[in-house]
Amino acid sequence: MPDFFDADDIVKSYDGTIVRRIFSYVKPYRRLLAVATLTLALSTAGELVLPVLVQRTVDDALVVSWASVAADSLADPRLAGLDIPGDAPRAGGRAFVRESGLASLTQPDKRSLEADGILDPGPYYLCAKGSPGDLPEAVARDLGADGGPRLVDGWLIAPSAYARALSPGDAKSLRAADRLVVAGYGWALLAVLVVVLLSTFGQAWTTSLIGQNVMKDLRMDLFRRTSGQSLAFLSKQPVGRLVTRLTGDVETINEFFTSVVVSFIKDASVMAGALVVLLAMSPRLGLIAIATLPPVLAATGVSRRKARDAFRRQRTWLSKVNAFLAEHIAGIAVVKLFGRERASADEFAARDAELMRANLGEMYVFAVFRPLIEFFSSVSVAIVLWFGAGLHGKGLISLGALIAFVNLIRMFYSPLQDISEKYTILQSAMAGGERVFKLLDADERVPDEPRSSLSRPVKGRIEFDRVWFAYKGDDWVIRDLSFAVEPGETVAIVGYTGAGKSTVGSLLARLWDPQRGEIRLDGVPIRELPLSELRSSIRPVMQDVFLFSGTVAGNIDLGLGLGRPEVERAAKAVMAHGFIESLDGGYDAPLGEGAATLSSGQRQLLSFARVVAHDPAIVVLDEATSSVDTETERLLQGGLSALMRGRTTVAIAHRLSTIRHADRILVLADGRLVETGDHDSLIAEGGIYYNLYRLQYQGEATTAP
Repeated sequence: MPDFFDADDIVKSYDGTIVRRIFSYVKPYRRLLAVATLTLALSTAGELVLPVLVQRTVDDALVVSWASVAADSLADPRLAGLDIPGDAPRAGGRAFVRESGLASLTQPDKRSLEADGILDPGPYYLCAKGSPGDLPEAVARDLGADGGPRLVDGWLIAPSAYARALSPGDAKSLRAADRLVVAGYGWALLAVLVVVLLSTFGQAWTTSLIGQNVMKDLRMDLFRRTSGQSLAFLSKQPVGRLVTRLTGDVETINEFFTSVVVSFIKDASVMAGALVVLLAMSPRLGLIAIATLPPVLAATGVSRRKARDAFRRQRTWLSKVNAFLAEHIAGIAVVKLFGRERASADEFAARDAELMRANLGEMYVFAVFRPLIEFFSSVSVAIVLWFGAGLHGKGLISLGALIAFVNLIRMFYSPLQDISEKYTILQSAMAGGERVFKLLDADERVPDEPRSSLSRPVKGRIEFDRVWFAYKGDDWVIRDLSFAVEPGETVAIVGYTGAGKSTVGSLLARLWDPQRGEIRLDGVPIRELPLSELRSSIRPVMQDVFLFSGTVAGNIDLGLGLGRPEVERAAKAVMAHGFIESLDGGYDAPLGEGAATLSSGQRQLLSFARVVAHDPAIVVLDEATSSVDTETERLLQGGLSALMRGRTTVAIAHRLSTIRHADRILVLADGRLVETGDHDSLIAEGGIYYNLYRLQYQGEATTAP
């Protein structure tokens, strides 16, 4: 099977299939997605509205400049492009229009209209004043003077130069209405900022919430799928890589939601919206701004490719460094015993140097790209200001629009600075997503298709009927094995190393399935039983006891939800109660990883208590006492006797002294059953069992003090 857990395979930029599968996990959170979309739209629209509000504030209140058109000439075809609203100010037979409105006229039409006296470009300052008494004294004195203001049909019309020359006090009094306009736009600006703030927070919160929920669901699916796989599958996969799939790769998918998707959508929306607003404000200047984009797009494309290559190299060497560290830290005892510290350090230094160069290469890409985008942004602003100043001098663009252009160009270029960084996250998310979904798609589970059920209570009769099994190909570990174990009987299985003893226990619990033959429990083929029912009836006691981090009681209970009396009863049955009570905390004593503070005998007693608490019909003892010394074994015998009492027991043993009193002993050789009988009869036969016993007895006698 190909190793699809390789962390170095980062080749995808975008994969629609992976993205669709990621988004399939968003379906339960459609409401959150709708809120995220709404808040994203609000924040994007708000950011685009801000420059427009600034432009309107400048043009409508701060820099007031009007032109006039002869009212009786509005039907002139040269004025077709001029938008004069119906409520436009009218005085002295002329209609007044904002100077910025003249930008829609062509230069030839504008000159001919001026020559015909239809258009008076001014510029004028215009405000509604009913009588001279409404004016500041200085302005009232200048009414009718050459180059001064005029009061026509309730409107004060003054040259813009005259209005700008007024003293601050007179200007303040005259422009009271303009101050109200500025205040109105100021409140509108504040309201938009508040909306942007709240919507940005809502967008960040909801997208993070969606990402976390998707991560939670993905982790659960991965954990269920992985824990449900067969040992044939799990034995081929490094534990570290499986953990990486459940943690690191899932986290990259969270970053895909929170950093890539939202940022790409918002950045694209802001950039497109900025271009639309630019063209709407001034098509001429908008086209000039767009003409500055090709170098930026070319630089972005080159940077994206360089960032991709740098990212791949960085991840490749990071993976190699991590693999080296994991291997050498796990085997540090061997490194020390064989004096490999200096050689290992030199080898690590070479890998570490390559990783540093890869990191510097990635940093170099960003160090070049970001200032380059800033340079292009500044050049674009300079070009827009250069041409904009000329257009403003000709009255083809207002000052407010020019200011808004600068802000919008900055807004357009800002997202480009993050594109390369987001692109590397996208690559990582695609690679992580590919590995995650390959693990989800892998299906090497032991088939669980129940067609029958065990009668209660389970009697515990076991039958192996012509069973053949190989871990790989035709390399048979079990060959044509047949035997039966009656309810309550204790049967020991012995043999040389590699004879297939432990495999018998694994086949009985359906950790593996035989290629040929049939195994039955109480007359029912175990393939036809629900796995949960089968495994609740069979409990193993392994040579290497695994205890989880938690309390002593929690390791005995192991998910049953038993009360303390039941836990203590199980511990007392196997004679573990005494040492548990002596622990600091008793049954609530915390156990660290592997319960290293307990002796091997104490750990084994806890495993006995665990089995008794679960009360199975069948117990499989897989060399349960082979790793303890003779004295500890004697202490465990009492616990073993309680564990086996009233249960069918299959004891797989290397130490033959532990199974002398078994009802029956099965001797395996090369996967076949070659001898069967009790201890005395097998000794009398003088066969394989006799040789095993004699060799072990002599070994123990030689090493005895």
